[in-house]
Amino acid sequence: MSLRIAPIASILAAGLIATIAPLATAASPAAEELQKKAAGIFKPLPKEMPSADNPETAEKITLGRMLYYDPRLSKGQTVSCNSCHLLDKAGVDNRATSEGHKKQHGARNAPTVYNAALHVAQFWDGRAASVEEQAKGPVLNPVEMAMPSEAATVAVLRSIPGYAPLFAAAFPGEKDPITYDNMARAIGAFERRLVTPSAFDRFLEGDVKALTPEQLAGLDTFMSVGCITCHNGVGVGGGLYQKIGLVHEYATQDVGRAEVTKNDAEKFFFKVPSLRNVVLTGPYFHDGKVTTVEEAVKLMGWLQLGKELSPEQVKSIVAFLGSLTGKPDAAYITKPKLPPSGKETPKPDPS
Repeated sequence: MSLRIAPIASILAAGLIATIAPLATAASPAAEELQKKAAGIFKPLPKEMPSADNPETAEKITLGRMLYYDPRLSKGQTVSCNSCHLLDKAGVDNRATSEGHKKQHGARNAPTVYNAALHVAQFWDGRAASVEEQAKGPVLNPVEMAMPSEAATVAVLRSIPGYAPLFAAAFPGEKDPITYDNMARAIGAFERRLVTPSAFDRFLEGDVKALTPEQLAGLDTFMSVGCITCHNGVGVGGGLYQKIGLVHEYATQDVGRAEVTKNDAEKFFFKVPSLRNVVLTGPYFHDGKVTTVEEAVKLMGWLQLGKELSPEQVKSIVAFLGSLTGKPDAAYITKPKLPPSGKETPKPDPS
Protein backbone atom coordinates (compact mmCIF):
# COMPACT_ATOMS: atom_id res chain seq x y z
CA MET A 1 0.00 0.00 0.00
CA SER A 2 1.36 3.41 -0.93
CA LEU A 3 2.24 5.86 1.80
CA ARG A 4 0.22 9.07 1.42
CA ILE A 5 2.85 11.45 2.74
CA ALA A 6 3.36 13.98 -0.04
CA PRO A 7 1.11 16.75 1.37
CA ILE A 8 2.61 16.46 4.87
CA ALA A 9 6.13 16.35 3.44
CA SER A 10 5.43 19.48 1.42
CA ILE A 11 4.24 21.33 4.49
CA LEU A 12 7.18 20.17 6.59
CA ALA A 13 9.75 21.00 3.94
CA ALA A 14 8.25 24.43 3.37
CA GLY A 15 8.15 25.07 7.10
CA LEU A 16 11.75 24.05 7.61
CA ILE A 17 12.98 26.22 4.76
CA ALA A 18 11.04 29.13 6.22
CA THR A 19 12.63 28.46 9.60
CA ILE A 20 16.18 28.46 8.30
CA ALA A 21 15.79 31.01 5.49
CA PRO A 22 17.41 33.77 7.58
CA LEU A 23 20.67 31.87 7.16
CA ALA A 24 21.14 33.73 3.90
CA THR A 25 22.35 36.64 6.02
CA ALA A 26 22.90 35.31 9.52
CA ALA A 27 23.09 32.14 11.58
CA SER A 28 19.89 30.89 13.22
CA PRO A 29 19.39 28.65 16.25
CA ALA A 30 17.77 26.03 13.99
CA ALA A 31 20.81 25.92 11.71
CA GLU A 32 23.19 25.79 14.65
CA GLU A 33 21.29 22.89 16.18
CA LEU A 34 21.30 21.07 12.84
CA GLN A 35 25.05 21.61 12.57
CA LYS A 36 25.65 20.12 16.01
CA LYS A 37 23.54 17.11 15.14
CA ALA A 38 25.27 16.61 11.80
CA ALA A 39 28.73 16.95 13.36
CA GLY A 40 27.94 13.93 15.52
CA ILE A 41 27.09 11.80 12.46
CA PHE A 42 29.53 12.99 9.81
CA LYS A 43 33.14 14.18 9.82
CA PRO A 44 34.93 16.75 7.63
CA LEU A 45 37.29 15.48 4.97
CA PRO A 46 40.97 15.43 5.93
CA LYS A 47 43.52 17.11 3.67
CA GLU A 48 45.03 13.74 2.84
CA MET A 49 44.41 10.08 3.58
CA PRO A 50 47.76 8.68 4.76
CA SER A 51 48.81 5.07 5.19
CA ALA A 52 51.39 3.85 7.68
CA ASP A 53 52.19 1.04 5.25
CA ASN A 54 52.80 3.41 2.34
CA PRO A 55 54.21 6.75 3.51
CA GLU A 56 53.71 9.51 0.98
CA THR A 57 56.65 11.42 -0.46
CA ALA A 58 56.76 14.01 -3.21
CA GLU A 59 58.79 11.61 -5.36
CA LYS A 60 56.35 8.75 -4.88
CA ILE A 61 53.38 10.97 -5.69
CA THR A 62 55.07 12.34 -8.82
CA LEU A 63 55.67 8.79 -10.04
CA GLY A 64 52.17 7.68 -9.09
CA ARG A 65 50.60 10.53 -11.04
CA MET A 66 52.48 9.47 -14.18
CA LEU A 67 51.54 5.82 -13.76
CA TYR A 68 47.90 6.78 -13.19
CA TYR A 69 47.80 8.45 -16.59
CA ASP A 70 50.03 6.00 -18.50
CA PRO A 71 48.14 3.79 -21.01
CA ARG A 72 51.26 1.66 -21.56
CA LEU A 73 50.19 -0.26 -18.46
CA SER A 74 47.53 -1.82 -20.67
CA LYS A 75 48.00 -4.49 -23.31
CA GLY A 76 46.61 -2.36 -26.13
CA GLN A 77 48.18 0.81 -24.68
CA THR A 78 44.83 2.56 -24.87
CA VAL A 79 43.58 2.24 -21.28
CA SER A 80 44.97 3.93 -18.16
CA CYS A 81 43.59 4.35 -14.65
CA ASN A 82 42.28 7.70 -15.83
CA SER A 83 40.30 6.09 -18.65
CA CYS A 84 37.67 4.81 -16.22
CA HIS A 85 38.33 7.16 -13.30
CA LEU A 86 38.65 10.51 -15.05
CA LEU A 87 40.05 13.11 -12.71
CA ASP A 88 38.37 15.93 -14.60
CA LYS A 89 34.97 14.20 -14.32
CA ALA A 90 34.61 13.61 -10.58
CA GLY A 91 36.72 10.46 -10.81
CA VAL A 92 34.33 8.46 -13.01
CA ASP A 93 33.56 7.99 -16.70
CA ASN A 94 29.77 8.45 -16.43
CA ARG A 95 29.15 5.12 -18.16
CA ALA A 96 26.99 2.32 -16.81
CA THR A 97 30.04 0.08 -17.09
CA SER A 98 33.48 1.11 -18.30
CA GLU A 99 35.08 0.34 -21.65
CA GLY A 100 38.32 -1.60 -21.41
CA HIS A 101 40.59 -3.67 -23.67
CA LYS A 102 39.07 -4.30 -27.10
CA LYS A 103 36.10 -2.14 -26.04
CA GLN A 104 34.94 -4.82 -23.62
CA HIS A 105 32.66 -3.86 -20.76
CA GLY A 106 32.73 -5.24 -17.26
CA ALA A 107 29.71 -6.08 -15.14
CA ARG A 108 29.97 -3.29 -12.57
CA ASN A 109 29.93 0.48 -12.56
CA ALA A 110 33.27 2.21 -11.94
CA PRO A 111 33.05 4.14 -8.65
CA THR A 112 34.82 7.43 -8.14
CA VAL A 113 38.47 7.42 -7.11
CA TYR A 114 38.02 10.67 -5.19
CA ASN A 115 38.12 10.21 -1.41
CA ALA A 116 38.21 6.43 -1.98
CA ALA A 117 41.18 5.86 0.32
CA LEU A 118 38.87 6.64 3.24
CA HIS A 119 36.61 3.67 2.51
CA VAL A 120 36.47 0.46 4.50
CA ALA A 121 37.73 -1.39 1.41
CA GLN A 122 37.91 -1.04 -2.38
CA PHE A 123 35.70 -2.37 -5.20
CA TRP A 124 31.97 -2.89 -4.80
CA ASP A 125 32.58 -6.26 -3.16
CA GLY A 126 35.45 -5.09 -0.94
CA ARG A 127 37.95 -7.57 -2.33
CA ALA A 128 40.86 -5.12 -1.98
CA ALA A 129 41.76 -3.73 1.43
CA SER A 130 43.44 -0.54 0.18
CA VAL A 131 43.87 1.70 -2.83
CA GLU A 132 47.34 0.20 -3.25
CA GLU A 133 45.89 -3.29 -3.50
CA GLN A 134 43.11 -2.05 -5.75
CA ALA A 135 45.63 -0.57 -8.19
CA LYS A 136 46.97 -4.03 -8.96
CA GLY A 137 43.65 -5.48 -10.10
CA PRO A 138 42.58 -3.63 -13.27
CA VAL A 139 46.03 -3.91 -14.87
CA LEU A 140 45.75 -7.71 -15.04
CA ASN A 141 41.98 -7.92 -15.57
CA PRO A 142 41.41 -9.30 -19.12
CA VAL A 143 38.37 -7.06 -19.60
CA GLU A 144 40.04 -3.91 -18.34
CA MET A 145 43.75 -3.31 -19.05
CA ALA A 146 44.48 -6.94 -19.95
CA MET A 147 48.21 -7.15 -19.20
CA PRO A 148 49.18 -10.84 -19.28
CA SER A 149 51.13 -10.87 -16.01
CA GLU A 150 52.91 -8.85 -13.35
CA ALA A 151 56.22 -9.73 -15.00
CA ALA A 152 55.03 -8.39 -18.35
CA THR A 153 53.94 -5.16 -16.71
CA VAL A 154 57.30 -4.73 -14.98
CA ALA A 155 59.07 -5.42 -18.27
CA VAL A 156 57.18 -2.54 -19.87
CA LEU A 157 58.11 -0.20 -17.02
CA ARG A 158 61.77 -1.21 -17.22
CA SER A 159 61.78 -0.64 -20.99
CA ILE A 160 60.88 3.03 -20.53
CA PRO A 161 64.18 4.75 -19.67
CA GLY A 162 62.62 7.68 -17.87
CA TYR A 163 60.98 5.51 -15.25
CA ALA A 164 64.22 4.12 -13.80
CA PRO A 165 65.29 7.33 -12.01
CA LEU A 166 61.72 8.05 -10.95
CA PHE A 167 61.31 4.65 -9.27
CA ALA A 168 64.76 5.02 -7.69
CA ALA A 169 63.79 8.39 -6.22
CA ALA A 170 60.40 7.15 -5.03
CA PHE A 171 61.83 4.02 -3.39
CA PRO A 172 65.34 4.99 -2.28
CA GLY A 173 67.69 2.33 -1.04
CA GLU A 174 65.96 -0.52 -2.86
CA LYS A 175 68.25 -2.59 -5.05
CA ASP A 176 65.53 -3.18 -7.64
CA PRO A 177 62.84 -0.52 -7.18
CA ILE A 178 60.87 -1.24 -10.37
CA THR A 179 58.42 -3.86 -9.12
CA TYR A 180 54.72 -4.49 -9.51
CA ASP A 181 54.12 -3.77 -5.82
CA ASN A 182 55.98 -0.47 -6.06
CA MET A 183 53.94 0.49 -9.10
CA ALA A 184 50.80 0.03 -6.99
CA ARG A 185 52.32 1.85 -4.00
CA ALA A 186 53.12 4.87 -6.15
CA ILE A 187 49.61 4.99 -7.63
CA GLY A 188 48.16 4.58 -4.15
CA ALA A 189 50.27 7.42 -2.76
CA PHE A 190 48.97 9.69 -5.52
CA GLU A 191 45.36 8.66 -4.89
CA ARG A 192 45.65 9.32 -1.16
CA ARG A 193 45.56 13.05 -1.81
CA LEU A 194 42.58 12.95 -4.15
CA VAL A 195 40.29 14.73 -1.71
CA THR A 196 37.43 17.05 -2.61
CA PRO A 197 36.46 19.33 0.29
CA SER A 198 33.05 20.91 -0.15
CA ALA A 199 30.57 23.32 1.40
CA PHE A 200 29.40 20.49 3.65
CA ASP A 201 32.86 20.24 5.19
CA ARG A 202 32.83 23.95 6.00
CA PHE A 203 29.42 23.44 7.59
CA LEU A 204 30.66 20.53 9.69
CA GLU A 205 33.61 22.65 10.81
CA GLY A 206 31.21 25.24 12.18
CA ASP A 207 30.27 27.58 9.32
CA VAL A 208 26.48 27.32 9.52
CA LYS A 209 26.13 29.70 6.57
CA ALA A 210 28.05 27.37 4.24
CA LEU A 211 24.83 25.65 3.14
CA THR A 212 21.83 27.26 1.48
CA PRO A 213 18.43 27.09 3.20
CA GLU A 214 17.40 24.41 0.70
CA GLN A 215 20.50 22.35 1.44
CA LEU A 216 19.92 22.68 5.17
CA ALA A 217 16.34 21.50 4.77
CA GLY A 218 17.62 18.63 2.64
CA LEU A 219 20.15 17.64 5.28
CA ASP A 220 17.37 17.55 7.85
CA THR A 221 15.30 15.35 5.53
CA PHE A 222 18.29 13.13 4.77
CA MET A 223 18.82 12.52 8.47
CA SER A 224 15.19 12.22 9.52
CA VAL A 225 14.09 9.68 6.91
CA GLY A 226 16.97 7.34 7.82
CA CYS A 227 19.57 7.73 5.05
CA ILE A 228 22.23 8.11 7.75
CA THR A 229 21.80 4.46 8.73
CA CYS A 230 24.29 3.64 5.96
CA HIS A 231 25.48 7.02 4.68
CA ASN A 232 27.41 8.50 7.56
CA GLY A 233 30.98 9.24 8.62
CA VAL A 234 33.59 11.20 6.74
CA GLY A 235 32.64 9.72 3.36
CA VAL A 236 28.87 10.04 3.86
CA GLY A 237 29.05 6.34 3.05
CA GLY A 238 31.86 3.97 2.13
CA GLY A 239 32.22 2.66 5.67
CA LEU A 240 30.25 -0.59 5.63
CA TYR A 241 28.57 -3.27 3.53
CA GLN A 242 24.81 -3.48 3.09
CA LYS A 243 22.37 -5.61 1.16
CA ILE A 244 20.83 -3.91 -1.82
CA GLY A 245 17.13 -4.52 -1.53
CA LEU A 246 17.14 -4.73 2.26
CA VAL A 247 13.38 -4.17 2.53
CA HIS A 248 12.19 -4.59 -1.05
CA GLU A 249 14.02 -6.77 -3.56
CA TYR A 250 16.26 -5.24 -6.22
CA ALA A 251 16.51 -7.33 -9.38
CA THR A 252 20.15 -8.33 -9.89
CA GLN A 253 22.07 -11.51 -10.60
CA ASP A 254 25.24 -10.09 -9.05
CA VAL A 255 25.67 -11.67 -5.61
CA GLY A 256 28.17 -9.01 -4.56
CA ARG A 257 30.29 -9.66 -1.50
CA ALA A 258 29.25 -13.32 -1.31
CA GLU A 259 31.38 -13.94 -4.40
CA VAL A 260 34.42 -12.96 -2.32
CA THR A 261 33.53 -14.46 1.05
CA LYS A 262 31.63 -17.54 -0.21
CA ASN A 263 29.13 -16.78 2.53
CA ASP A 264 25.52 -17.10 1.38
CA ALA A 265 24.45 -14.74 4.16
CA GLU A 266 26.26 -11.96 2.29
CA LYS A 267 24.48 -12.45 -1.03
CA PHE A 268 23.62 -9.11 -2.65
CA PHE A 269 25.73 -7.20 -0.12
CA PHE A 270 27.84 -4.39 -1.57
CA LYS A 271 29.99 -1.65 -0.13
CA VAL A 272 27.80 1.33 0.59
CA PRO A 273 28.99 4.01 -1.84
CA SER A 274 30.17 7.38 -0.63
CA LEU A 275 27.80 10.16 -1.57
CA ARG A 276 30.52 12.75 -1.98
CA ASN A 277 30.26 14.30 -5.47
CA VAL A 278 27.29 11.99 -6.08
CA VAL A 279 25.37 14.45 -8.24
CA LEU A 280 28.26 14.21 -10.74
CA THR A 281 29.02 10.49 -10.61
CA GLY A 282 26.02 8.86 -12.30
CA PRO A 283 24.85 6.46 -13.48
CA TYR A 284 24.24 4.77 -10.15
CA PHE A 285 24.29 1.49 -8.23
CA HIS A 286 26.70 -1.38 -8.79
CA ASP A 287 25.21 -2.11 -12.19
CA GLY A 288 24.93 1.48 -13.40
CA LYS A 289 21.28 0.97 -14.31
CA VAL A 290 19.92 4.06 -12.56
CA THR A 291 20.58 7.15 -14.61
CA THR A 292 19.54 10.08 -12.40
CA VAL A 293 20.33 11.01 -8.83
CA GLU A 294 16.65 11.70 -8.22
CA GLU A 295 15.70 8.15 -9.19
CA ALA A 296 18.55 6.78 -7.10
CA VAL A 297 17.30 8.64 -4.01
CA LYS A 298 13.74 7.52 -4.60
CA LEU A 299 14.76 3.90 -5.10
CA MET A 300 17.02 3.85 -2.07
CA GLY A 301 14.17 5.08 0.10
CA TRP A 302 11.98 2.24 -1.13
CA LEU A 303 14.54 -0.56 -1.38
CA GLN A 304 16.49 0.13 1.79
CA LEU A 305 14.09 1.95 4.10
CA GLY A 306 10.72 0.75 2.86
CA LYS A 307 9.62 4.36 2.44
CA GLU A 308 7.88 5.92 -0.52
CA LEU A 309 9.60 9.28 -0.54
CA SER A 310 7.52 12.15 -1.84
CA PRO A 311 8.73 14.25 -4.78
CA GLU A 312 9.35 17.07 -2.29
CA GLN A 313 11.48 14.85 -0.08
CA VAL A 314 13.50 13.61 -3.06
CA LYS A 315 14.06 17.16 -4.29
CA SER A 316 15.08 18.25 -0.80
CA ILE A 317 17.57 15.42 -0.35
CA VAL A 318 19.08 16.06 -3.78
CA ALA A 319 19.55 19.71 -2.82
CA PHE A 320 21.56 18.60 0.19
CA LEU A 321 23.59 16.17 -1.92
CA GLY A 322 24.71 19.12 -4.00
CA SER A 323 26.57 20.43 -0.96
CA LEU A 324 28.80 17.34 -1.15
CA THR A 325 30.30 18.41 -4.48
CA GLY A 326 33.91 19.49 -4.08
CA LYS A 327 36.81 20.32 -6.33
CA PRO A 328 40.26 18.75 -6.16
CA ASP A 329 43.41 20.80 -6.44
CA ALA A 330 43.66 21.53 -10.18
CA ALA A 331 47.45 21.48 -10.27
CA TYR A 332 47.57 18.17 -8.42
CA ILE A 333 45.44 16.33 -10.99
CA THR A 334 46.93 17.89 -14.13
CA LYS A 335 48.13 15.23 -16.54
CA PRO A 336 51.94 15.17 -16.49
CA LYS A 337 54.30 14.70 -19.40
CA LEU A 338 55.00 10.98 -19.57
CA PRO A 339 58.50 9.60 -20.20
CA PRO A 340 58.91 8.44 -23.80
CA SER A 341 59.05 4.77 -24.74
CA GLY A 342 62.40 3.14 -25.27
CA LYS A 343 63.69 0.91 -28.05
CA GLU A 344 62.63 -2.17 -26.12
CA THR A 345 59.19 -0.95 -25.14
CA PRO A 346 56.58 -3.36 -26.55
CA LYS A 347 54.27 -2.11 -29.24
CA PRO A 348 50.52 -1.96 -28.57
CA ASP A 349 48.92 -5.41 -28.71
CA PRO A 350 45.22 -5.11 -29.64
CA SER A 351 44.67 -8.88 -29.63
